[in-house]
Amino acid sequence: MQSSSVQHDDAATVDAALAFYETYTAHVDEEVRTIRDARIDIIVADIPPLAFDVAAVLGVPAVAVANFTWDWIYETHPGFVERAPHVLETIRRAYRQATLALELPFGAGFGVFPRAQRVPLVARRPTRTRAVTRAHFGLPATGRVALLSFGGYGLPSLDLSTVDCLGDWTIVTTDRTRSAAATTATVVVSEEAFTDDVRYEDLVAAVDAVVTKPGYGIIAECIATDTPMLYTSRGSFREYDLLVSEMPRYLRCRFIGQGELFGGRWREPLEGLLAQPAPPETMALDGAEIVAEIVRDFV
Repeated sequence: MQSSSVQHDDAATVDAALAFYETYTAHVDEEVRTIRDARIDIIVADIPPLAFDVAAVLGVPAVAVANFTWDWIYETHPGFVERAPHVLETIRRAYRQATLALELPFGAGFGVFPRAQRVPLVARRPTRTRAVTRAHFGLPATGRVALLSFGGYGLPSLDLSTVDCLGDWTIVTTDRTRSAAATTATVVVSEEAFTDDVRYEDLVAAVDAVVTKPGYGIIAECIATDTPMLYTSRGSFREYDLLVSEMPRYLRCRFIGQGELFGGRWREPLEGLLAQPAPPETMALDGAEIVAEIVRDFV
């Protein structure tokens, strides 16, 4: 439960999980009724426990594809073990129904599965050039551009007009909490601007830096496009420490505190980020193809 992409309500999160799992069996039954007649051959999930119990009822294989499990996340979530230990066991029991778990890079928590296999990075990759993408979104053809990427929750309290580097940088965002029109220094991209031909990963590839919180998806896209990442903290979430410890091996990245982020002090962190050398290691990007082959072989 979040009020923004970097602010969590820990107690409300436990409340919501307890409420959901009180009627978990009914959720399984409803899902089974919905898809029983759809001739499902396999269920592939990232990574709701519900999917694996549904697969067990339907008698079809179920493949997990993820970089973490929810019992692993909840084990350290404030108040969860104390208030909802039975929820952890429900989740683990569901995961044990999986036929196979495919563990993505930056992974943890996969010991719960009877069978697990590591796979390379699954990442969306750009299909359009930097010039085409910048023109499509109304970004300057030259000059530095930073993408503010904080998902659906966004950063409603961030005032982009206070950012100290607007004379040298253009800030582009898809934040749905913003309705401001484009200016010479900030560009708000609507969801309608994305098409089958120009997608979010193209935008990641077309900018000089991404400003975000660490999460598997945006890290994967930044690695795939060699786009540097300026990242901030994201509240109490176990995955964060794992990602922060691993991503410098494959990605130019630098931390910006929330005081600097919301205070508009971006210039020095961004300039420092771009001055960093290339990361010491590379990573295979063919995870999607390998996962597809595994799923195909099952059916």
